[in-house]
Amino acid sequence: MEKDQNTNSETQNNETEEIKAEAINIDSQSDVPENKEPPKEILPEEKILELEDKLARAFAEMENQRRRFEKEREDAFNYGGFAFAKETLNLIDNLDRSKQILESDEALKDSAALKKTLEHFDIINKDMVSILSKNGITPLDSIGKKLDPNFHQAMMEIDDDQKEPGTIIQEIQKGFMMKDRLLRPSLVGVSKKTGDKEEKNEENKENSDIL
Repeated sequence: MEKDQNTNSETQNNETEEIKAEAINIDSQSDVPENKEPPKEILPEEKILELEDKLARAFAEMENQRRRFEKEREDAFNYGGFAFAKETLNLIDNLDRSKQILESDEALKDSAALKKTLEHFDIINKDMVSILSKNGITPLDSIGKKLDPNFHQAMMEIDDDQKEPGTIIQEIQKGFMMKDRLLRPSLVGVSKKTGDKEEKNEENKENSDIL
């Protein structure tokens, strides 16, 4: 009797273990991802086209870099002394100012010494302008021309009914070009009609009366 009970107990335990094993097996199977489709195989022709495209892009990038390098090299050759040239113009400015100061000195006026000194100043000025011109630095010709914001900077307006408004009639400081680049603009005075000032004063007077 006792033996039968033990046998039944072992049988139940075996059945329980089998049920657990089946449950574990089911769970493990449920965790396995579904089989995906295998990656599509790339044909040799497609691979060749892809490589050709990458190669063409690489060559295009190399060509762009070469052009940028050539442009930078050319700019460095043509405009490498841009800052130095701009500073050099100060010498010409100082020479002109010194000349004006001497010319306005009443003690030296009409003297032989002043005349000789001014002649030397003119020679030095011409030599400096010549040296600059040989290096692609040339003065702007402004007098009598229409004001162009790309090359001129208006510092004042001067009444002149003989000239069209906006015509340059005075050059305060000469401008210069370095090849095709503006080294510095010309500082100029431009003409305006005398009536413009009167009309403006009249307009200001009317506005003040309204207020």
